[in-house]
Amino acid sequence: MKKITIYYGSTTGTCEAVASLIAKELNVDSNNVHNVTEMTCEELESSDVILLGSSTWGCGDLQDDWYNGVEILKKAHLTGKQVGLFSCGDGETYGDTFCEAMTHLRDALSDSGCTFIGKVPAADYTFISSTAVEEDHFIGLAIDDVNESDKTEARIASWTKQIATEMN
Repeated sequence: MKKITIYYGSTTGTCEAVASLIAKELNVDSNNVHNVTEMTCEELESSDVILLGSSTWGCGDLQDDWYNGVEILKKAHLTGKQVGLFSCGDGETYGDTFCEAMTHLRDALSDSGCTFIGKVPAADYTFISSTAVEEDHFIGLAIDDVNESDKTEARIASWTKQIATEMN
């Protein structure tokens, strides 16, 4: 069985709650769900699948705890690892930078040799624009628990089923 590790950055608790729901859906032990402040190269390198989540702040920025985490990501040897991204945002108030924290995570891993999994169609979301959308798909799971909380559980369930089939 593949070792899945989940890291999240969360200021208000929403992204942490999303990480916990993802872990539950994928049967990931709570010992493998961490705040990004606990990230180590060793833990990343010992995982087969790494799921990274951040709430989006300001004009599409990462949650503050991720700034040190990004440096660890860049140092880790991730060739052959599969990485799934998820982000929380507010598509109404910040509709022009919705869930762009995922873009920062993806960019930090651009030279890592990892493979990204878990793209999600953007059609069912309400927002203006996002750098996290490529070819009509988010580069990972986008969650708008502020305006579309009624869709959060279904989106997580659908994404985790997709991730499970994409893991090789």
